[in-house]
Amino acid sequence: MKTKTTNQNEHFRDIVDPYINKWKLIVFCVIVAITLAYVYLRYATYQYKANAIIQIKNDRQTTKLPELSSLQNYGLFKKDLNNVLDEAEIIASKTLIEQAVKELRFNIQYYVEGRIQKHEVYINPPLNINFSATDSILFQVDTIMNVKIQSPNKFLLKGATQNTKFWETNDQSTEEQGTEYSFGEAIETGFGEITITPNIGQYAVKTGSNITIKISPINKIVGHYKGNLTVETKEYSSIIKLSVNDNNKDKAAQFLSKLIEVYNKDVVKDKQKVVEITSEFINSRLKVVSEELGEVDLTAETIQKKNRLTDLATQSNIFLQNERENETKIIKTTNQIQLIDYMENYVDENSSTGDLLPSNIGIEDNSIAEITRRHNDLVLERNRLLEHSSEKNPTVQNLTNQINELKTNLEQNLSNIRSSNKITLNALNEKANKISGQIYSTPTKQRQFRDTQRQQSIKESLYLFLLQKREEAAISHGITSPNAKVVDDGNASSTPVSPIKPIVYLSALILGASLPIGLIYLFQLLDSKVHTIKDVKKAIDVPYLGDIPKSSKKNQLISKVDYSSKAEAFRMIRTNLDFMLQDIKDRAKIIFVTSTTSQEGKSHTSINLASSLSFSDKKVLLIETDIRVPKATNYLNINNDLGITNFIGNKTLTPKDVTVKVKDNDNLDVIPSGIIPPNPSELLMSNRVAELFDTVKNEYDYIIVDTAAVGLVTDTLLISKYADMFVYVIRANYIDKRQLHIAQTMYNEKRLPNMAILLNGVNQKKGTNYAYGYGKKPSSKKTWWKFSS
Repeated sequence: MKTKTTNQNEHFRDIVDPYINKWKLIVFCVIVAITLAYVYLRYATYQYKANAIIQIKNDRQTTKLPELSSLQNYGLFKKDLNNVLDEAEIIASKTLIEQAVKELRFNIQYYVEGRIQKHEVYINPPLNINFSATDSILFQVDTIMNVKIQSPNKFLLKGATQNTKFWETNDQSTEEQGTEYSFGEAIETGFGEITITPNIGQYAVKTGSNITIKISPINKIVGHYKGNLTVETKEYSSIIKLSVNDNNKDKAAQFLSKLIEVYNKDVVKDKQKVVEITSEFINSRLKVVSEELGEVDLTAETIQKKNRLTDLATQSNIFLQNERENETKIIKTTNQIQLIDYMENYVDENSSTGDLLPSNIGIEDNSIAEITRRHNDLVLERNRLLEHSSEKNPTVQNLTNQINELKTNLEQNLSNIRSSNKITLNALNEKANKISGQIYSTPTKQRQFRDTQRQQSIKESLYLFLLQKREEAAISHGITSPNAKVVDDGNASSTPVSPIKPIVYLSALILGASLPIGLIYLFQLLDSKVHTIKDVKKAIDVPYLGDIPKSSKKNQLISKVDYSSKAEAFRMIRTNLDFMLQDIKDRAKIIFVTSTTSQEGKSHTSINLASSLSFSDKKVLLIETDIRVPKATNYLNINNDLGITNFIGNKTLTPKDVTVKVKDNDNLDVIPSGIIPPNPSELLMSNRVAELFDTVKNEYDYIIVDTAAVGLVTDTLLISKYADMFVYVIRANYIDKRQLHIAQTMYNEKRLPNMAILLNGVNQKKGTNYAYGYGKKPSSKKTWWKFSS
């Protein structure tokens, strides 16, 4: 359980360490952000919020007729004109806002210089301006005038000189200097004459003070207030809350109060218009109804004289009997026409000579029945002859001609009979119409008289009703009241709503901290380099030998009396090597030093490791087997004309012939790489290499071998069998984490015996040193403004 907690703490420290190491940068960004917030708040234009509350009354439509109002509450006519949402839209309309802005003259603004910046003064401004131009022109002006007080009676005016058109000037030099005028003097401008007079109050004019007068188009001001106006309503409530934001709290409060006033005036005006229209309508209808009532009376009298409405029962019975008889004849004639049509259709459809015709179908004409009988007899006779002869028989042909002739006569007779019946039917229908008119004429006359009486009653009732409503309209005209009751008049808070200081400072604090933290986090995500041993352990699972701190180029090599962190690091590595190779006692301990790629510090590590071992009174040999790019000799300033390549190539040479003593260090010998051969890999495969190691391992305590990078060439793998241990150097802040798989592969496949990782070029953490109190400590003084790496 304790191990788990420790791992969690280590993991947490891994996350926060990059940010802790950069704490000065974070603090600096926070201070800069708060400073910018302070400057912003110092010079920002503050917004103040004004509020007002009104109640919408439900008597706006009292002038409507009750009957019409009740009708509108049902079905498709349902409509509540007192809806609070509708009134809210009316209050926020551009028309009412424009009227309020015009009455308050918000298009003229006065700015007075303060300690920090100019601020607007609305109530009791230092100057008064009178315009000769009409409102229609003044409401379109867009200009700025600067007034500088010269004396109690004089002032300089800039921005509206004579013969200027709004903000344009003809004389630029005069406009820049300004023109001197006296208070009360008429001044010609591009939009008419103006007169400026001083005012008495808190911002009374003082000699030397500068006052800016800004005149804006009314549409621009209206758009500003319409955009900032908020109208809030609640369901099932007649309360409306109004609020507006403005940089001048006095103007915001005045605007809401004036808007409510303008709204009430508009409502009263609408009510009066309704009452006036209602009165005019009632008067006009009274005149019309009076005339119509006289006409109805006269009509009733005329109908009564003209129509005799007595003994109508007997006359109606006779008319009804005649109607029934005529109706019977019409039905009979219609049936005859229909039968004739059926007969004609049958004759047309059965036009063959051998087809029989129906007889006695009801047609009341003897000629049709006779023709049908004769036709059928001839057809039967013809059919009997055809049973024993053909159609070419003269008798059959004669019968055929007679049959066709009878059909022709039948069709002609049917046509004539139908025409005759239609004439009869038309006559019967005309007679039926006359009888119907006689039957219903008397009830119609009586109904007309009753309608006239009903119209008389309606007109009389309507006339009396309109007289009553005219009196009600006259009373309503005198008692018209506003629609909105003011619950809270316009008032503005002294605390600005924008910008809010705590929020601005909090935002600056969050932004100032988030920006560097975000950049650090981004760099962490994009960073693929190895920085610490933790990065190495996360990527591979190989034994860890130690790390070497980063040093300057001037202090590449350690000395015998050295208390630097690098020297202490090599001493610790020396101790670790002795522990790992404690089983080897009768010969030299052979340590190979390699890396993944070039410039990771393996030559630097080899030399300093060999030096550190030699300083402990151990006999050490440094062999440079990186014969492709030798560097060890450059560090030690040793001549490289004769070395291991010469020993391998020349069998007459002995190891002592190619061994060089290091100046000022009797315990350290070096076998340089020698001349660079054309075939390094083949050269290292020689038996002379084994002979070299067999010879020197009994003469030294340690043999340090500087080899080539295993990630680039195979030279090191060819001689890896002679090593007791491999020190695999990884350079911090240089090698990519994705290249560490080479080291893991070498370790897993045991291609490098007894392999251990050494991290080179590590950045020292704050407060870390390796002096441990022995000797003189190196100076640990740090400049506070330098950020930790």
